[in-house]
Amino acid sequence: MTDRLGRGPEERLPASRPSNADVPARVDRFTAPAQTHAIGGLTPERSAKIVRQSGNARWVAFLAVSIIALFVIVYYFYELGAPFGLSTARLDEQANVQQVTSIEKGYNLFEANCARCHGANGQGGIGPILNDQAKLFSHLTPQFIKNVLTVGGRYVCGNPNSLMPVWADTNGGPLNYIQIQALIDFIRAPSTQEFVIRNPSLNEPVIGADGKVQTFKGWLDPSFKPAPSSTPVPDCYLGNTAASQAPSGSLPPSAKILEVTAEAVKYDVSTLDVPANQAFGIHFTNKDPSVQHDVDIRQTDGTTVVVDDPTITGPADTTYVIKPLPAGTYTFICSVHPTLMTGTLTVK
Repeated sequence: MTDRLGRGPEERLPASRPSNADVPARVDRFTAPAQTHAIGGLTPERSAKIVRQSGNARWVAFLAVSIIALFVIVYYFYELGAPFGLSTARLDEQANVQQVTSIEKGYNLFEANCARCHGANGQGGIGPILNDQAKLFSHLTPQFIKNVLTVGGRYVCGNPNSLMPVWADTNGGPLNYIQIQALIDFIRAPSTQEFVIRNPSLNEPVIGADGKVQTFKGWLDPSFKPAPSSTPVPDCYLGNTAASQAPSGSLPPSAKILEVTAEAVKYDVSTLDVPANQAFGIHFTNKDPSVQHDVDIRQTDGTTVVVDDPTITGPADTTYVIKPLPAGTYTFICSVHPTLMTGTLTVK
């Protein structure tokens, strides 16, 4: 029997192995011939150098990745703040700085545009009181103030007689949206923080006569909470419909009566004089409609109250009865508009 390809039995598998004499002593099965190594200068020394350079490159790459990772971690905590309150987030710090800047700009805007009606300290006058804590708590919200400044008091309150004009330039007013926001921030500024008064043109701190930087504080008391039985503040200010007359009292026939008139948020006189140790009266006429005025008497420092007379809402008049005062120089002043209405009272 023969192989179907015509081979004899001796040629069938398994094939016979060659004798050991026919096997080379060493077979470089995975090594290129020596002449190949010399091509392009790739000698064993050069190969070792390439391996070392590759290792160094990996170390450099590892260090670069480590530095970048460390930078990302540090920058992350720099932006958002370190844990456990170890640092303040940069975004929060910048927000606080921008808020302070907006409040200080709002102060200048308020003094230039709003103080005439609402008082230099928000104490009210032609317009409503703004520094009242009950109002700031629930009524004078940022959205309500924005609405009033944007469309005016007539639309917000539905009162055609409202004197509150439109302030937003989108409706014909003089202020842009940034200035509107600055006014809102100023009105809502906290009383626990002190702010710098800055020159509106130069944005530099204003230095007072004492050589110190002038400052102001906000009106909002963060800790204020109205009593459970308190009356809600009305949404809109309609003024006082009835004048609150002060009681006339009685004066001796020989008593001196001083005449003082308030009009356009100012007194018509700047000096008064009366005899010492004698009662006298002040016949006070308020000609400003729906505006509160009075005539108080204080020491020359402007803060120590000697006589605290009640306010009256114009148009109205009353006569204040003043008890005898010792000789000296005093200040007569409107408690509602102390920066606009003041004068000197001489008692001699």
